[in-house]
Formats: sequence, structure tokens, C-alpha cells
Amino acid sequence: MNVTKRQLILLAEDDADDELLALRTFRQGQVHADVVVVRDGAEALDYLFGTGVYARRDLSQMPTHIVLDMYLPRMNGLEVLQRIKSDERTKAIPVTMLTGSDYEVITSEILRQGAAACVMKPITASDLRQIGAPNGPA
Repeated sequence: MNVTKRQLILLAEDDADDELLALRTFRQGQVHADVVVVRDGAEALDYLFGTGVYARRDLSQMPTHIVLDMYLPRMNGLEVLQRIKSDERTKAIPVTMLTGSDYEVITSEILRQGAAACVMKPITASDLRQIGAPNGPA
């Protein structure tokens, strides 16, 4: 029997309004995926590596895509990205960085560090198509 794994997006966003907007955009863009929301960079890493409050998480179910706010508390998005891309367990997961800054230097550095894309907030349905967010039948 061929069982298709459900897509899973890890959304690391500390602003409640931006979180709601991203979730609404996922729905409107017909992104068929479960979304796990974390509030800061350290929590994102805890989720990914099964530490802290996520110590009992099933690590066989890893995100298929990670969406990181650039300016997260406790550990910023770039630091989280560096940890993700330096670990064998997570380096292949596509990461999209969200930023409110429109600086080419920031975008260039984010892409150089291994992000699949850098998207200006607020995220739009067009951005979802551009970053290849999972979609298709639920």
C-alpha cells in the first residue's frame, strides 16, 4: 500500500497578526499542509530537534517546508537558518525567510546561507507559488 505523507510546514512567527495573515494566505493559496506555529527561534530548533517541550515529538515527521521570520526573539531567523543548514537531519528542508526589511544585502545573505527564498511581509498567494509551498489534494 502506498501511503502519501501529509505535508507539514513549520511557521516560526512571533507576531500574532502576521501569523494569522500567513495562515489565511496558506488557506487562500490552497496549501494543503498541516502547519505548526512556534513563537521564537529557540522554540523552532526545539521543535526540529525534539528538545525542550518537544522532547517527546515523533522525529520521523519532519517539516516539508520551514517559514521563518527574520526577526524572531531569543534567536533570530538567520541564526536558526544556519543551525538548520548545518545539521544533516534538517539541511535538505527548504526554508523561506520572511522579512519586513527591503534590503538587498539582507536578502543576499539569507540566500547565501541556504534559504530557498526570501519573501517580504506580508506574504501573498503569489509568494506561495514562488516558494513552492506544498499544495494539491488534501
